[in-house]
Amino acid sequence: MVKRIFKMFHREFGGLHKAALILAVSSVVSALFGILRDRLLAGTFGAGQSLDIYYAAFKIPDFIYIISLSLVSVNALIPFFLEKESSSKEEAKKFLDGMMSFYLAVIVFLSLGAFFAIPYLSDLVAPGFSPELKSKLVLLSRLLLLSPFFLGLSNLVSTVVQSHNKFFVYALSPIFYNFGIIAGIVFFLPAWGLAGVVFGVILGALAHFAIQLPAILKLGFFPLPSPKMDRKEVLKVAKLSLPRTLGLGLNQIILIFITAFASLAGAGSIAVFNLSFNLQSVPLAVIGMSYSVAAFPTLAKLFVNDKRKEFLEQAVIAVRQIIFWSAPAAVLIIVLRAQIVRAIFGSGYFTWQNTRLTAAAMAIFAVSITAQSMIVLFVRAFYASGKTWKPIVANVLSACFIIGIVPVFLKLFEWSHPLSSFFETVLRVKGVAGTKMLAFPTAFSLGMIFNCAILFCLFQKEFGGVWSGVKKVFAEVLTASVLMGVVSYFLLGALDNIFDINTFVGILMQGIISAVFGGAVWYGALRAAGSLELKEITGALKQRFWKTPVIASEPENLDR
Repeated sequence: MVKRIFKMFHREFGGLHKAALILAVSSVVSALFGILRDRLLAGTFGAGQSLDIYYAAFKIPDFIYIISLSLVSVNALIPFFLEKESSSKEEAKKFLDGMMSFYLAVIVFLSLGAFFAIPYLSDLVAPGFSPELKSKLVLLSRLLLLSPFFLGLSNLVSTVVQSHNKFFVYALSPIFYNFGIIAGIVFFLPAWGLAGVVFGVILGALAHFAIQLPAILKLGFFPLPSPKMDRKEVLKVAKLSLPRTLGLGLNQIILIFITAFASLAGAGSIAVFNLSFNLQSVPLAVIGMSYSVAAFPTLAKLFVNDKRKEFLEQAVIAVRQIIFWSAPAAVLIIVLRAQIVRAIFGSGYFTWQNTRLTAAAMAIFAVSITAQSMIVLFVRAFYASGKTWKPIVANVLSACFIIGIVPVFLKLFEWSHPLSSFFETVLRVKGVAGTKMLAFPTAFSLGMIFNCAILFCLFQKEFGGVWSGVKKVFAEVLTASVLMGVVSYFLLGALDNIFDINTFVGILMQGIISAVFGGAVWYGALRAAGSLELKEITGALKQRFWKTPVIASEPENLDR
């Protein structure tokens, strides 16, 4: 058994569905750890000032990490690495060593600068915090500067891991990251409070990097700092990564902007936003990230080999599968929002009012889950084709859109505008304190849908054939998902009289039974429609992807 597990660390998984399933399964495991992490945080602190400080403390270190991605972004490094490796292993190793040297110099410089600037930047991140809260924010933010250092190293080595299709070991990284945070909550928090949780974050970031070391060492590509780096090559990578860095930087600026306004909206607003955001990120990680990460090396190889037709086919397959999975996930989240939040967070200091507000915010986020998932794929597809400036256009426009409408929506919710009354009625949060924070997920979701629409149009214009390849599955899945939602909704009402929804078991069983029967209707509707996606994913499962033998990674041998 141990020998079989060890072999998984060094096995290559080819084929979009098989690789994506490996990543999806690991994402589910990672998501479970993430849910446990958030449950512990919510139960320990509730949606209040402590969690507001904790989540706000990540903003500056996260921004540092985003800047470092201009050098260690796998999206940019994989095509370069594959090109070098096609010449010789020595060239590829020399390339990685050069990137390591420059990365270390940049990350140390940025971290030292941020360390001294954080007391001043905290006024921008959380202007609504009191001096005492800002003091705690500064301490935690400074400690968290160690996190981007290790995560950057992890990204650098994962370039090799993903290039060799070793998705199993790559997929373990986020699991160990969350495990580190949980260890911090369980073992360090009692002694050091919030700082103990932060120590767990640092431990998780180190584990994110360390778990990939056995694979990278066996491949013989462990990067070491070298004074003989090729500066022209480093700058070439940085130039290619710049659009992606700017795009991610804009996303981070959006979150900082929302955090700043949330700090003024009342205690707990930052916490509710982040807890609901993390929950909606579970299907995003399982679906969007799995298919986009699995597809990227193949897309890059196909484009490098000038196989544009196969490139488009692979991209369309990934888009179809993302729609296939994300649409029903979004509907279930909207319908079962209260059951999901209560079952996950309903313990300790997390109150029923916290539950209702978090559930409402999560439902609003769910509206854009499909859009968010496709954004991840389109960005990677553009990177694989070298069109790195295309996504930045969409990011700039959507960032301006979100930043522009956040204060507008916030005022509308504060003034009890008909719009806010509509949201409160539909989402069943009438009379709940703090509903004005729903302006933040509303603005974010609309911005993501806008971003996806721009990317879709740009991709369609550049390569063509996308809409014709996905419109059928879009109609089939949307219809099946709506039917599923209707069935699940009415079952919730019927089961109210059967289960005691004031208990964990009662509300959990109510949600599970409603989801299972709704899912059965979804499956039946797609099967009756002869869904190609349903047949493809069923076929991949029947092939028992976990027993897939090692295969070559040439594009022409990959499953489509």
